[in-house]
Amino acid sequence: EVQLVESGGGLVQPGGSLSLSCTTSGLTFTNIDMTWVRQAPGKGRERVSAITDIGSTYYVDSVKGRFTISRDNAKKMLYLQMNLLKTEDTAVYYCATPGYGRSWATPLDDYKYWGQGTQVTVSS
Repeated sequence: EVQLVESGGGLVQPGGSLSLSCTTSGLTFTNIDMTWVRQAPGKGRERVSAITDIGSTYYVDSVKGRFTISRDNAKKMLYLQMNLLKTEDTAVYYCATPGYGRSWATPLDDYKYWGQGTQVTVSS
């Protein structure tokens, strides 16, 4: 059984930082791309960042220079370091993967595996 479990969300003031983690099991983690997706209240899902099996990274323009994605293949874990947070970063953040192919190019509706999400709230 595949499981993705996010942690690290919370409430932070604008300009602050948070670090998200995703613990995975049941995946051939080393061989697949992983993605962070977020959904803000009243909005659709947005692909925030992805990292390929060989460590190439992708970011949506709104988080470039502020967020850093990384992975630990030995621990089968995915991370997202979020700095200089803005109120517009408020959302539920999900760890997800299509389980095959290039995750940055795969429609979110085709993603096979999702975590339960962790709430990130940026507010003063």
